[in-house]
Amino acid sequence: MSRRLRLGFAGVGWIGRHRMQALLDAGVAEAAAIADVDEACVAEACLLAPRAKVCASFEDMLALDLDGVVIATPSAAHAEQTIAALRRGFPVFCQKPLGRSGDEVAGVVMAARTADRRLGVDLSYRHLAGIADVRDAIQRGELGRIYAVEAVFHNAYGPGKPWFYDRTQSGGGCVIDLGIHLVDLALWLLGQPAVRGVESRCFVRGMPLRETPEAVEDYATARLDLDGDIAVDVACSWNLPIGMDAEIGLRVFGTGGGIGLRNVEGSFYDFMLERFDGRQRTVLSSPPDAWGGRAAVAWAEAVLDSPRYHADADGLVELARVLDRFYA
Repeated sequence: MSRRLRLGFAGVGWIGRHRMQALLDAGVAEAAAIADVDEACVAEACLLAPRAKVCASFEDMLALDLDGVVIATPSAAHAEQTIAALRRGFPVFCQKPLGRSGDEVAGVVMAARTADRRLGVDLSYRHLAGIADVRDAIQRGELGRIYAVEAVFHNAYGPGKPWFYDRTQSGGGCVIDLGIHLVDLALWLLGQPAVRGVESRCFVRGMPLRETPEAVEDYATARLDLDGDIAVDVACSWNLPIGMDAEIGLRVFGTGGGIGLRNVEGSFYDFMLERFDGRQRTVLSSPPDAWGGRAAVAWAEAVLDSPRYHADADGLVELARVLDRFYA
């Protein structure tokens, strides 16, 4: 049998358990330890990993003999817990956001570099079927000169846990929850060009966020100006009356054609990826596609190859700095 990572899982709510299941199913890891303050979540996780040690605290888990740590706790804990795990010599895979601000993220990345341990973040849309081929095609110039990107993530619902609405715990609202995926995917597809400017407007319950700065935004729109004179328009929201569960999409336009990613019939999970040539569409990928856990599996496979720091994590700081500029 090929080697599997012995992983500790901090935070085993729905997302944490989903990532655990993906890692177990891929055969790249075993769940050696679990830590969560919610006993019901722990009980559910133990059904997936009955041999895992249940730890009384995150600190107790770090005292174990592990190959890495997967963190899916509330956002306020991400930076502190990730740094603690890195300093103990563990590679870490963390839910987004890695930190509540660019400064927090910079501190985590510095800790990973100092510890020389691989750091991964669950930027899962990079792992949709066909999206890596699209990135390669863009980089080869198959769409000509790229000049515009349009990206949306509208959610007819809002988060169900109170901490999401507390800026001190979450770092922000729909931008740091949903917009992070749009900004990351756009920059990643385009080869990480520098962001020269950000002009944004944020709202809470229909009023400008600046009038209630202690609140978190539930609607935001922004224009990002990138190197190469590329314009990226982003919009994201919670609790928006859009007539469906969600509207998620990203379109890249170049002088030689376009690429479109869109969710199907309001789904949070089913996506179409298409190539545009004038009025013609060519389907590049379509459902079903079990993409949700691929970022975690890719991190685990990379750690099995080498647990040492990888420069991919450097881009996490720039992503966080861009989100900071939404609020400026």
